[in-house]
Amino acid sequence: MSSVLDAKAIDEKEFNSAIARGFAVLESFDNDNVEMTLSQVAARTGLSPATARRCLYTLSILGYVRQQGRKFTLGARVLTLSASYMRSSQIEEFLLPEVRQLVDVFGDASSVAILDEGMALYLAHTSRQSAVRPIAAIGVRYPAHATSLGKVLLAYADADTQNRYLATSPFAALTDRTITRKDDLWQTLKEVARLGYAVSIDELDYGIASLAVPIYDGSGNVVAAINTSGYSGRLSAQVLIEERLGRVVQASRNITAKLSQYPVLVKTALSPPRR
Repeated sequence: MSSVLDAKAIDEKEFNSAIARGFAVLESFDNDNVEMTLSQVAARTGLSPATARRCLYTLSILGYVRQQGRKFTLGARVLTLSASYMRSSQIEEFLLPEVRQLVDVFGDASSVAILDEGMALYLAHTSRQSAVRPIAAIGVRYPAHATSLGKVLLAYADADTQNRYLATSPFAALTDRTITRKDDLWQTLKEVARLGYAVSIDELDYGIASLAVPIYDGSGNVVAAINTSGYSGRLSAQVLIEERLGRVVQASRNITAKLSQYPVLVKTALSPPRR
């Protein structure tokens, strides 16, 4: 994991590096790193052990981190940060109804995501899938090239964002179906932009099939994407397109209509984090 202190165009006089280091520590915990030692946190954040220790101590005093012996885990107070975001952004009111309706119609799962530094960041998610996989959940991020949501978001991103992603991303092979070559991904993105949707079969994980379409704001800009997903053993690309595309497009239109009526929601909920 790269540090949030990577070189960027920032105002050094205004930038508070202590706060940035604290959030870097919080973000270093994930599904594969639920508990870590001080040295592991330092390695994942790029911080010195002394700095990581001070951050962990401060966060533990505030309740955002818990310590058990030599291991650290996130504390329950972290939930207050996401809860405040959910309330202020009104995601419950304007995103989840459409996601839930797709799940009511098709079963399986549905999500909404935005593009965050080359990752698909999930803002809303509902599922009826019985299989237990650490795939989609609110707040989870996955490499954009491996998801239908991410491919839609990249396909409609501005040229600078696309070029930066294509030039710098590692295109990790999460399965043997994942697109790993820059030229192949570029061709895929052009096709997504032409068709207006993206399909991903077994690219993020084996057994996952999904179809995504863009969500627009009132000015016609793509600000997010919504998908429907299920088990690839019974959902081919053709089935997704023939049986689900129309409904997903309608869900996108319904969200777009809400965004047109309340444009402030784009700034509060669908604007990617500034890093």
